[in-house]
Amino acid sequence: MALGDAILACLTERPMTGYELAKTFDSSIGFFWKADHQQIYRELSKLRDRGYIQGREVVQTGKPNKLIYTLTPEGRTALRHWAARPSTPPSIKDDLLVRLHALDSVDLEPIRTDLMDRLEHHRDRHENYQRILKKRFPDGTAEGRLDLGNLLLLQLGARHEQMVADFCEEALEALSAMSGKDKGTGTVVPIEDGKREKG
Repeated sequence: MALGDAILACLTERPMTGYELAKTFDSSIGFFWKADHQQIYRELSKLRDRGYIQGREVVQTGKPNKLIYTLTPEGRTALRHWAARPSTPPSIKDDLLVRLHALDSVDLEPIRTDLMDRLEHHRDRHENYQRILKKRFPDGTAEGRLDLGNLLLLQLGARHEQMVADFCEEALEALSAMSGKDKGTGTVVPIEDGKREKG
């Protein structure tokens, strides 16, 4: 997936300014596809050059004029072609996981600290997803395809964040058990499935 495809997908909802697109990325699609505001503005120019979007200037009094972007028929076709291709499963690049792989050769305290920081980060993101879900979908149902797509994305995000938070808790428990049993000799205590209580 390219940033342009993500922008085209956002513009299916409604026409938007570059600023509104950037805010949409910050509050929705940005959970799954990161882009800073400069990248979005550069990509808007490229999409315009390809004829996938058009910009309409709106004159404002006392403020700079703004451009409102809409999808063109060519842009809708490009989005449909992109969406018809098989997706590529994401690859994971996470330095914490590499450190866990080398657990017998690294100090445990920095790993514990990192896991606690990650735990807090993923709990916060889970709470954010839950807030958005309750606000946008109070009864847990969606109306129409656009709403259904957004509901499914938010549910996946919430589950992912909860799963990673659970993993961090389990890893911290295993590190504590290992430290208590062998005082750092390198024996890792296995985590049994279903042993943790789910809250």
